[in-house]
Amino acid sequence: MNMKRSRTILNILAVAAGTLLLAYPVTMSAQVETTTKVATNGPIVKHISVQTGTVVFVSGNDLWVQDSAGQIRHFPNVPESARVAVNGQQLGIHDLKPGMTIQRTIITTTTPKVTTTVQTVTGKVFYVNPPTSVILTMDDNTNQRFTIPKGQKFNINGQTMDAFGLRKGMQVSATKVVEVPETVVTQKRILAGTMPPPPPLPPNQPILIAVLVPVRMPAPAPAPVVEAAPTPAPAPRLPKTGSSLPLVGLLGLLFMGASLGLRSVRRS
Repeated sequence: MNMKRSRTILNILAVAAGTLLLAYPVTMSAQVETTTKVATNGPIVKHISVQTGTVVFVSGNDLWVQDSAGQIRHFPNVPESARVAVNGQQLGIHDLKPGMTIQRTIITTTTPKVTTTVQTVTGKVFYVNPPTSVILTMDDNTNQRFTIPKGQKFNINGQTMDAFGLRKGMQVSATKVVEVPETVVTQKRILAGTMPPPPPLPPNQPILIAVLVPVRMPAPAPAPVVEAAPTPAPAPRLPKTGSSLPLVGLLGLLFMGASLGLRSVRRS
């Protein structure tokens, strides 16, 4: 892929001095035009590599990760711009915690390309050394040597001839085409991670499971019943045939006895 391929084409259109070129109108001074084109030259190959590791220790910008093979790898001076996607968040080096799982995906793309450079030179023949080379006078009055490819033919005044037909003072146009194949390799890195799992429960310890148990509310105590006070018994009534007159008489006798007693006490 590192081979360099170049082909030089020298197309010369010559006319008599003082006339115009039909294909390339030029003045008495030379002109140089350069164009470059890059095109894909073959199939594009992509290689995807996935690496997984667990964060062991973070100190400053240094990171230690245990890979899937159990080896501890040290990544010094991790840039501040490095980011890891964890649960939808972009975390930096200082956000990483031991136990986190990091996955790095590397996508390597190999593209074969060919760069074609076309250089067109117009000038006046200063010296020709047929059939190998020709020297042209450029627009800045400097002379530049060009190599003539083997078997190159030229169109001079409608006639096809080789380099031996060139003469000093002729206006010519030379085109040089250089094709350089190359392989362009690009890499894209994607970092993703997951938070560490929760710590396991101690052994021989039952797992607490929340169970909803319906609780029956106690029935409200019945309101105390206020007993009504007993109705007093009605006062006994004398029969209709009875009368209160004997009672009045009895009281009168008692008062008379008491008065007689008091008199006898005074006399004595």
